[in-house]
Amino acid sequence: MRKLGGGRGRRAVAERCPSGAGASVGGQAARLLLRLAVGGTMIAHGVKHGRTLDGTAGWFGSIGFRQPRMQAVASSVVEVGSGAALVAGAATPLAAAAVVGTMGVAAYSVHRPNGFFITAEGYEYVMNLATAAIAIAGLGPGRWSIDRVCGADRRLAGGTAATAVAAGLGLAAAAAQLAAFHRPALQEQI
Repeated sequence: MRKLGGGRGRRAVAERCPSGAGASVGGQAARLLLRLAVGGTMIAHGVKHGRTLDGTAGWFGSIGFRQPRMQAVASSVVEVGSGAALVAGAATPLAAAAVVGTMGVAAYSVHRPNGFFITAEGYEYVMNLATAAIAIAGLGPGRWSIDRVCGADRRLAGGTAATAVAAGLGLAAAAAQLAAFHRPALQEQI
């Protein structure tokens, strides 16, 4: 292993590259597995929504969203796009923020009234996906990522700033989406 910073080894590499490029192979594999699991789940949900746009639009309308067709298309595009970006490790904090935003909207508009447990349609599942996305941003995408290949991992991935971007931007996007389009009273009119 190449030593940087006067022979300080892995620590020096990790300090210069917060995405954990100096982490062990096991650490790199863990980052990749987490990205594959969360990203793959998002892609699957987006593809499902995209294949059944009319049904998805009807569902969005039934839970009180204005412009349900647009919501269905946006949901599909954001889920597939953020999932693909996470899998690739591309623009990782922004991809994680998109997951957090999507899960935040789902948690508030669908799952919150049902309590915690997924067995009762609670927010357990969406909370765990959002938390995992924030963890991916905080850990950084790792060596096996587009961010690493492009050198973006040194600028935008890993650490406190990336964690804050994923959580803050994601929650702000969810709040904006809900404020602009969610009208629960519409449920009763449909």
